[in-house]
Amino acid sequence: MQRKDFIKTCGFACLSLPLLASVLESCSGSKMIMGTIDHSDLVIPESSFLMDKGGFRKYVVVENDQLKFPICLYRTNEIEYSALSMRCPHQGAELQVFGDRLQCPAHGSEFNKNGVVQNGPADTNLRTFPVTIQNNQIHISLK
Repeated sequence: MQRKDFIKTCGFACLSLPLLASVLESCSGSKMIMGTIDHSDLVIPESSFLMDKGGFRKYVVVENDQLKFPICLYRTNEIEYSALSMRCPHQGAELQVFGDRLQCPAHGSEFNKNGVVQNGPADTNLRTFPVTIQNNQIHISLK
């Protein structure tokens, strides 16, 4: 291999590492959880955010058969969470989660982890839900 080819190959490898790391991070960060309904709350254990090899997930996707759409629950710090409906307000498609953003597969609308529209055609923020913690259980109010 000539020096020029070696430098080019190493350059491409170095440039692709951050992209690969972000793809792998978003894959390892997602987890589907079946929540239980308790009165008007969707409940999951706080331990749902623990990763097998230590550390915490950035978010989990919470489902329940009684819900039409799942809820994306972000962990903002040790005691604060943000719960967002995964229904796109534009035409009602189910959103997909990619790390710190949610995206609509139907028309490309994007939302940040706080549910704020970043890219249309949606012009309305996502529905948010109040979150409380009681006895190591995360309660998402569905009221």
